[in-house]
Amino acid sequence: MKNGTGWHVIYVKYKHEVKVQEELERLGLEVFLPMTYEIRQWSDRKKKVTTPLFPSYIFVNITSTLDFHKALSVDSACSFIRFGNEYGRVSQNEIDQIKLLVGAKDITEVKTNIELPSIGDTLKIEHGELSGLECEVYRIDNSRKISVRVNSLRQNISATIPAHYLQKSDANLMYH
Repeated sequence: MKNGTGWHVIYVKYKHEVKVQEELERLGLEVFLPMTYEIRQWSDRKKKVTTPLFPSYIFVNITSTLDFHKALSVDSACSFIRFGNEYGRVSQNEIDQIKLLVGAKDITEVKTNIELPSIGDTLKIEHGELSGLECEVYRIDNSRKISVRVNSLRQNISATIPAHYLQKSDANLMYH
């Protein structure tokens, strides 16, 4: 197949992610829409709001040319993401890592950005559900922020991780 099989990224109309996900699933396609939670503050209240981790992006596992065309047939599905002449593809390992990140109970403030992190320590998460995942510190406040590069999307995922989870990759020194 010219387009290749595996996980592809489809661009959808803004705020139509859940609708497109449901329609793709109804068509029998394997779909992943990573969601994150954030607390929004209004003048009179706070509310926990669910939002897509990657606004306007949905991951679709393409197994045939028919799947490729089915995905584009859905209303509000605009196009597959391309980088030059190649379609944006995401490895199964990257999908699994994103699923772990958005599903982990100890991870908060999960966000994305398109900027590469500045030079920092490469760390390995040694505890919890994300054990074994490597990450790069790009900012240290009172808590440590990590950035996990998802190369296929050319974006970063950042999250606040408990400091005792992090260990230097090239040495066995814990961060405290």
